[in-house]
Amino acid sequence: MRNIIEVTDFEAVELDIYARASEGQLLNREFPEKGIFIAESPKVIERALDGGYEPVSCLMEKKHIEGEGRSILSRIGDVPVYTAEFDVLTQITGFKLTRGMLCAMKRKKLPSVEEICGGARRIAVLDEVMNPTNVGAIIRSAAALGMDAVLLTPGCSNPLYRRAARVSMGTVFQIPWTIMDENGYEELKKLSFKTVAMALKEDSLSISDPRLHAEEKLAVIMGTEGDGLPDDTIEKCDYTVMIPMYHGVDSLNVAAASAVAFFELGKRS
Repeated sequence: MRNIIEVTDFEAVELDIYARASEGQLLNREFPEKGIFIAESPKVIERALDGGYEPVSCLMEKKHIEGEGRSILSRIGDVPVYTAEFDVLTQITGFKLTRGMLCAMKRKKLPSVEEICGGARRIAVLDEVMNPTNVGAIIRSAAALGMDAVLLTPGCSNPLYRRAARVSMGTVFQIPWTIMDENGYEELKKLSFKTVAMALKEDSLSISDPRLHAEEKLAVIMGTEGDGLPDDTIEKCDYTVMIPMYHGVDSLNVAAASAVAFFELGKRS
């Protein structure tokens, strides 16, 4: 049963999560069990629903009720759906909606490292990657190019931030991921993963080195934008690997580098 509510009051408290709440407030670090996130665009919303995430409400351009949003409305029962014309929604949210649709959803409890990595052979590790666009792009590459799971250090941008989830094209709901604590790297060792630091070091292995493909389990570690991985992290890793560069180029953006690394290191002997 549809619960369509036309927006007439820009200050309505029901619209705070779309119009006035920050990503940090939605995350709710103090009470994570009450955290929510905003899924943007029909594809991302569909994939979140497929992943078992529970909707709280939707904000939808009026024309999509009988258009692109129809299939979503058929799946969310009597969840409130706030609607208005395109220009009104832009005024509420402060930006143009991607494909005219947002959906607020409840976060889930994050799984443990062991839960998502126990049966994995190739995983990606994001170490202090703070740009949500990069996080989304890396997760999309990880899902597409052979990684079985993604781990993030606490300093990373959260994968369910609206922009990260949208850039990932909803693959953040398809590949297992979690945020590891300060003992995360030690846990990987206990799970028999060999760690690969992606770094611009002269003594690095080539990314196509057959020893890497021969490893039963690999964790491919990508560092923060600009500075890359810290030296102490690199020193703890089993391998240091560099992507060959040409024409005097000294480095790639971390999202571009991740696609190259996952494509090559996702291969298995």
